[in-house]
Order: sequence, then C-alpha cells, then structure tokens
Amino acid sequence: MSNRNTTVNRKKSKRKARPVVSLFMLGLFTLGCVLIALVIKEVYTTFDLWQSIEDTEIEFENISDENDYLTAQRDKLKDPNYVEDYARGNYMLSRDGETIFYLPSDENKPSE
Repeated sequence: MSNRNTTVNRKKSKRKARPVVSLFMLGLFTLGCVLIALVIKEVYTTFDLWQSIEDTEIEFENISDENDYLTAQRDKLKDPNYVEDYARGNYMLSRDGETIFYLPSDENKPSE
C-alpha cells in the first residue's frame, strides 16, 4: 500500500509541476521574442544612422566645395583690376571718354 501511495503522490507532483514548467517556458519564449524585436529595432536604427552619416558627408563635401569657391571669389574681389574687368564685362561700365559698341552675335545672323 505504501508503494501505491508514493506512486500516486509522484503523479500528483508531476501534474503540479507541468503547469509551472509550461508557464516558465512561455515566459522564456516571450522574453526571447521581445529581445529579438529589440535587436531588429537596433539593427534598423544602425542602418538608418549609417545612411544619415553618408548623407551628411555628401552635404559637407558640397558645402566645403562651395566654401572654397567663395573664398577664391573673395580673394579675387580684393584685386582692383579684377573688379574693374568684372564690372566692365558684366555691367557694360566704361571709363570716361570710352564708347561701348554692341556687336551682333553669331546667333542673330540670318541663315543663307
């Protein structure tokens, strides 16, 4: 009889342990899913940041090129001869006593 009681007690303890183990496994599965989702989010954020860095580097390069051009223009504008040539060429300014003649361009020539 005592053998039978111990067998029955073992079966009851196994039945009680099964829900606890199942609940524990469900908790581990849920934790694993949450961690995988967080890793995927971090990978996406990393790729987004890399793209942002590439875009910023391209923008920096463009601004740096523009800065070099503007610095060169500033240096040229410090030269009075350049300023005079620029004003005469672009704004048709002349010195006292000079006459400016407008010549027709090749585009306005009639076709033969």
